[in-house]
Amino acid sequence: MAVYSYARVSTRRQADDGESLDVQQRIVAGYAQMHGLEIGRSFVERGVSGSVPLGERPEGSSLLAVLKPGDVVIAAKLDRMFRSAVDALENLDALKKAGVSLHLIDLGGDVTGNGIAKLVFTILSAVAEAERDRIRQRIADVKTDQKQRGRYLGGRRPFGWRPVDGKLVDDDAEQRAIKLMHKLFKTGLSLRAIAESVRATGVEISHEGVAKVLARKPGWKSTHLIDH
Repeated sequence: MAVYSYARVSTRRQADDGESLDVQQRIVAGYAQMHGLEIGRSFVERGVSGSVPLGERPEGSSLLAVLKPGDVVIAAKLDRMFRSAVDALENLDALKKAGVSLHLIDLGGDVTGNGIAKLVFTILSAVAEAERDRIRQRIADVKTDQKQRGRYLGGRRPFGWRPVDGKLVDDDAEQRAIKLMHKLFKTGLSLRAIAESVRATGVEISHEGVAKVLARKPGWKSTHLIDH
């Protein structure tokens, strides 16, 4: 069994001053001594934001790489290892399955194998789901705002427009093709025949694409962003 400690400060000033790291390491050392554990190696993260997932931090990834079943990791506080409940939940679950014990002193000790583990996992699961909901809502709000401002959201562009500097502008050739499609459709021409006529003008489109263009409601604009 190997015992490792982990400490982190988020700003370079804290890292240079060393006070925060020193406090964390003293707390961990005292805890290890009380429980008869001898720390074999310390992983110290300097000037790394907690928003960076543990596995993407220099020292965090190194720590995860050396862990083996039966090993113990000690950190002074939950937020030194994880800022996101999603990251915490995923890593705690992985450590538990790997047979690694994680001791978070501010939560009372071993959060992967003793009586408080179930409570910690339950709370983190609830917080993680709330985080996911907030992220989904934030993304939806941004997309709605961008859409209302006529911003191009990526993906397949609507036939008749082309992206320029993050916005959709009229594509003259395709706009003419759209008018031609409607004109030919009124004559009773089939979708395949309309598509062939449009392609003859140098604009590529399938009969399925013609059907989607013709299915657009009157007043349809590029901000509606439907695929073609």
